[in-house]
Amino acid sequence: MSASDAPQILLTNDDGIESPGFRVLYDVLSEIGEVVAVAPADDQSAVGRTLSRRVEVHEHELGYAVAGTPADCTVAGLESLCPDADMVVSGCNKGANIGAYVLGRSGTVSAAVEAAFFGVPAVAVSLYVPGGSGDDWRRKASDPEDYREAAAATRYLVERAPDAGVFDEADYLNVNAPWGAEGRATRMEVTRPSTLYDMTAERDGDHVDLIDRTWDRMQTGDIPDPVGTDRRAVVEGRISVSPLTAPHTTRHHEALDDLADGYDPETLAHASDD
Repeated sequence: MSASDAPQILLTNDDGIESPGFRVLYDVLSEIGEVVAVAPADDQSAVGRTLSRRVEVHEHELGYAVAGTPADCTVAGLESLCPDADMVVSGCNKGANIGAYVLGRSGTVSAAVEAAFFGVPAVAVSLYVPGGSGDDWRRKASDPEDYREAAAATRYLVERAPDAGVFDEADYLNVNAPWGAEGRATRMEVTRPSTLYDMTAERDGDHVDLIDRTWDRMQTGDIPDPVGTDRRAVVEGRISVSPLTAPHTTRHHEALDDLADGYDPETLAHASDD
């Protein structure tokens, strides 16, 4: 790839601009394009597509540190700080973003979704880190080397996906790399988001604990997800790539048509008076 062909990449995340996974991705992608960091100044995990009206921006050695959310970073980047970006890459996140129910919660994925509404192709990338919570989990994936496999997979896709026509069909790619992949061959699999949902809630006096039991099941391998889903691929040690679209879809529903046709405000008002 010549210098003139090198893409301009807007790089963001939700773990914050100083996180190790972010720096690894910045270095790897800088080998193939011009990378401009527009990332949260601090941890903004699990904020979804929360958007601010005004954000403070500071220059950073990698680009810009934004006192805002990942969605803020995408909008500020594409409209002001890095308007010529050819692609948005979000990551590398510490912790997997897999399953249909996770997509709307994830700041990492939400940055890619925001890019899709601008018509800019995007890649969200995350590293599965077993455990999911607690001090033991926090100590894991603190070494930049832990993110090398995820970064290599991201570079491969950023280099090849546009010319291959991938973004003619998909608005963004959600990539998840397995834990401990460094140093061994890891296959890439095209997947769909799993529909497994295993949230529960337990009351403890004046509090309610919200518990996602999926992470414990992943550690033991006790998951019902079928072959072809993102969670199954990652648990079995493969890199998951889900091609996704951003706009919400709708289908024709005759039952709802009948309800809409039968709506009569005057009749309903009289009925409520009786």
